[in-house]
Order: sequence, then structure tokens, then C-alpha cells
Amino acid sequence: MQDPFAYCAELVRAADRDRYLAALFAPAPHRGALHALYAFNIEVARVREAARQALAGEIRLQWWSDVVRGERAGEAGANPVAAALLATVERHGLAAGTLLDLIDARRFDLYGEPMATIADLETYSRRTSSALFALAAQILTGAGHVTVTAPAGRAYAIAALLRAFALHAARRQLYVSIELLGRYQVQTEDVFAGRASAGLDAALAELRTLARGDLEAVRACITALPSAALPALLPVATVRPVLDRLARSKAFSPVDIAPWRRQWLIWRAARDPARIAG
Repeated sequence: MQDPFAYCAELVRAADRDRYLAALFAPAPHRGALHALYAFNIEVARVREAARQALAGEIRLQWWSDVVRGERAGEAGANPVAAALLATVERHGLAAGTLLDLIDARRFDLYGEPMATIADLETYSRRTSSALFALAAQILTGAGHVTVTAPAGRAYAIAALLRAFALHAARRQLYVSIELLGRYQVQTEDVFAGRASAGLDAALAELRTLARGDLEAVRACITALPSAALPALLPVATVRPVLDRLARSKAFSPVDIAPWRRQWLIWRAARDPARIAG
């Protein structure tokens, strides 16, 4: 079997370029662990696309839960991502409960039920995106620094979900909560049909405002963060530009930032941590 950490590095380089670039600013001895964590996140985040049916997705997620619990040692040893993850968990004392919560939260992705409330979205973001930032910070410093990683994760998750809004709507997935849509008299079937409206624009704008508020919380705390933890937060440097572009775009228009600019944003933030929050 290929070296598990080398395999993870290649997977992250191909599937999560922002975090791959950010990890380059971490000390070399910690990069393998970061790659293992990020590769694990890729595997569970793309279960819907890989499995295509909810039951198959549940089976895959359950396999990862069993791995984290130490119940599939033989199978995990033959899977490079699982092998690297378990070695990383042991070396850095990562909490199995946090990883299990991340896996469990991803079950929402498998089904067509819409996000019910803004609080549900916050919980989803905390258990996925914020947890990932905290675990990465723990690898680098021994602590999760949740005062910063919690709002950083929510801002990053909201930006990513808004960027994928049109894709999710096309496959009848809804992360913009029913509560928020109802506040602006937007019907879910209109979203699934790709019908834009002033109400939908207002709902999406409110989510962007929520994410911007989280960026301000990150800005207020970033100077107190140990410099060793900064590589874990560098992907957040892409959030504000994404939000700005979303604000200038129509609800169902594809939005992205050129790879060269994303790389520049991360490099600039590495040189000046205040840039992490935009």
C-alpha cells in the first residue's frame, strides 16, 4: 500500500486546494497529520456523490464511525486515509467524539429534508466546519482555540453553502433554512425550480450578514491566537471575497474565485494574519 500520509496529501491537493495550500505554512512535522484530517473530511463530505443513494451513504458513514471507534482495525489498516487518520488521532489526542459528531452531521447531506432553522444550520456548521478548524488547531498547538475556530467555521461553511446554492437547489437540497425562507415568504418549490425573487435575495443576504458577523468575531480574536495555530485558519481568508462576489451575483448564478486568487489570498494571510478575516 502507498504511504498513507502521502496518499492523503495527494487527495487534499486534488480535492481541497485551499487547505492543501494552507498546510504548506505549517511546520513540516505537522503537515502529514493535517493532510490525514483533511483527507478524512473529504471522504465523509463527498459520501453523497460517491454513494448516490441514501442507504449506501449511511453504510459508508457507519464504516467511518466504526473506524473512529476502533472497531475495524483490519479494514482501516488497508485504507490509507483511515490508517493515517487513526495514527493522527493517537499521536495528537484528537477526540473521537468530535470526529463522530462530524460524521453524524454529514448524514443530513444524504437526504432531501431541508434545513429547518438557522439554529440547525449553526449546529451543522459547528459539528462540521468549526470542528475541522478546531481539530487542525489542536494538531498544531495542542488546543482547539474554539473562540476563534467556532465563528471561523461557521463563516467558512456559510460561504461554501451559498456558493453551492444553485447546485443544491437543482438536486432539491436546501441548507438555507425553512425558517429564514418563511421570514421572506419564499416557497421551497420556487427555490427548487430556480425561481429568483426579492424575498430569496433578502434571505441569502441575511445569511451573508451572519457570515460577516462571524468574520468580525474572528478579527477580534485573531491577534490572541498563537502564531503556531494560524495555518489552520488560513482558508478563512477566502470567505470575505466569496461573500462580496455573492452579493454582486444573482441567486442561481455560479460563483467562484480563480485558483490563482485563492492562492494569493492564503499567501497574503500567512504574511499578515489580520487578513484572515478579510
